[in-house]
Amino acid sequence: MAFTDEELAYLSSQPLARLATVGPDWQPDVVPVALEVDDAVLWVGGGESFLRTRKVQNIGTGHREVALVVDDLVSLDPFAARGIRIYGTADDPVERIGLVGPGWYVRITPTVSWTWNLVGEPVGDSWYPMPRTEH
Repeated sequence: MAFTDEELAYLSSQPLARLATVGPDWQPDVVPVALEVDDAVLWVGGGESFLRTRKVQNIGTGHREVALVVDDLVSLDPFAARGIRIYGTADDPVERIGLVGPGWYVRITPTVSWTWNLVGEPVGDSWYPMPRTEH
């Protein structure tokens, strides 16, 4: 799938995401990660210790389906949140120079996404998005 220009601009402005993986025991795990956007793919990763994290171990056991949330609060009063939820497939870590420097990074290929309120309007009745996919 491809992100719109508006979605790419938002994703590029947010260097932090929450990544969810599932372990071999089917226990979900969610952690904050540094996020780098490269058109149609996303990168998360870091230094040598990144290879020992539960998220990388979960991906290595074949649980390659992942979810990310990138969001922020525009205002608390009135309440205005915006963001993108992304489902995708993760590859094995590769060495590269990324957002946090040289290290090991996982490439995530998005398959479906939900974008909400990128303009930052206060919450309303029709605020929650429908999924968008491309085949």
